Amino acid sequence: MMWRAAVLFAALAVALLSSGAVQAQSGFDRRGGDYSKFEIRTGDPEVCAARCERDSRCLAWSFSYPRTANAMATCWLKNKVPPRNDDACCVSGVKGAGVVEPRLGTTEFSIDRLGGDYRDFELPADPVGAACGQACSADNKCRAWTYVRPGYIGASARCFLKDKITRPRQKPCCISGVVR
Repeated sequence: MMWRAAVLFAALAVALLSSGAVQAQSGFDRRGGDYSKFEIRTGDPEVCAARCERDSRCLAWSFSYPRTANAMATCWLKNKVPPRNDDACCVSGVKGAGVVEPRLGTTEFSIDRLGGDYRDFELPADPVGAACGQACSADNKCRAWTYVRPGYIGASARCFLKDKITRPRQKPCCISGVVR
């Protein structure tokens, strides 16, 4: 009898995961149901998703990017599954979903392209770094760009325009792209 319940639960979990209904997504917060919170020194939402996976009480989670240079990213574990709300501050998900970055053409989420910088400037926070990509596209010298989210190297977001294409490196702080 117990094994039938386990099989049914596993089948339900597979069905939900394959339907796409429970994928974790950037740009969403899940408010409510918090029972635990902790800071994440690396600023990586994958750490939050993994902690939820290991905790039997956790059903969902929300990760908040740092808001200032002196702040840390924060993970909120939840004992219920609140609805998701649009909010650029966060990445959230349901247990079992992992972290899914949006796919927007040539935009590279959680990628830093170190080096090749010839110009950098402050700009308003943006969940997809669109203004940084547009600045690169408008400048004939620019071949690639990296947008650094607020709180990682300063209180404000920064855009780095690059005159050469460098190797992509996985880093949650950044959004990058190649233009030419």
